Amino acid sequence: MRQKVKVIGAGLAGCECAWQLAKRNIEVELFEMKPDKMSPAHNLESFAELVCSNSFRSDEISNAVGLLKAELRVLDSLIMEAADATKVPAGSALAVDREGFSEYVTEKIKSSPNIKIIHEEVKRIPDGRVVIAAGPLVSEALAKEIKDCTGDTGLFFFDAVAPLVSFESIDMENAYFASRYDKGSPDYINCPLNKEEYLSFHNELLNAEMAELRDFEDSAVFEGCMPIESLAKRGEDTMRFGPLKPVGLTNPKTEKQDYAVIQLRRDNSEGSIYNMVGFQTHLKFNEQKRIFSMIPALKNADFLRYGRMHRNTY
Repeated sequence: MRQKVKVIGAGLAGCECAWQLAKRNIEVELFEMKPDKMSPAHNLESFAELVCSNSFRSDEISNAVGLLKAELRVLDSLIMEAADATKVPAGSALAVDREGFSEYVTEKIKSSPNIKIIHEEVKRIPDGRVVIAAGPLVSEALAKEIKDCTGDTGLFFFDAVAPLVSFESIDMENAYFASRYDKGSPDYINCPLNKEEYLSFHNELLNAEMAELRDFEDSAVFEGCMPIESLAKRGEDTMRFGPLKPVGLTNPKTEKQDYAVIQLRRDNSEGSIYNMVGFQTHLKFNEQKRIFSMIPALKNADFLRYGRMHRNTY
């Protein structure tokens, strides 16, 4: 009798787990609540959706994250196969076409004769061999079930996503292509600010209206994905030493380093959509439009997606 494993969640971890088991001739039942039930942060019906960044960070084996990815490739990782197949130019980083990546993983999972896909919200942990890979956007019902089983109250933090803008709406007269320290190809769009522009931008962020979010606590924000307005509140220069840092970039128009720089990273293979790097935000949509349009290169920007915040449970 063949072994059978139930995998709950068709995110990156769940899909990788299901794929590796199926390759070893183990029967898999893969449970996914989408599209019948979507979390506040999900948009796609397909599997392995990248909710936040489309970047897998550095692809250079001289650092830890790049070396880990190299090891995953050696181990025949489905996620790395999908990332390599759908990558977009991003200097020395590995970034992917967000929708293309998700579709690639979905098709591979669907193609496996050893994987049975069940579109259903799992509210109780089933009997037998089970892998829970629901991730931080787990449904409330399953989160409660896990808490009841472990006797723990669980933890949480608030995470956020950054806005997307259309390439054709970017004013390239006020921007330039380059990668920091000239690593890789010049794939990022860099939007400079002088000191006066930066200080005005910083001041508007300090006084901007925030969107409402149930149970939101500023202290529970993930440090590695800090909303841009939260960084602004930490001090006048905090953003300039964070996502708006100008180091490693020389403006070809002035041949000097700018006072501050907003970087945009390609979000799809066509290059028609760009992500505002490090601009996770909790601002109201109209405030995002007003304040981010203060950036000269984005004065006429068409925002295809506004940033928003969501709760991560773990």
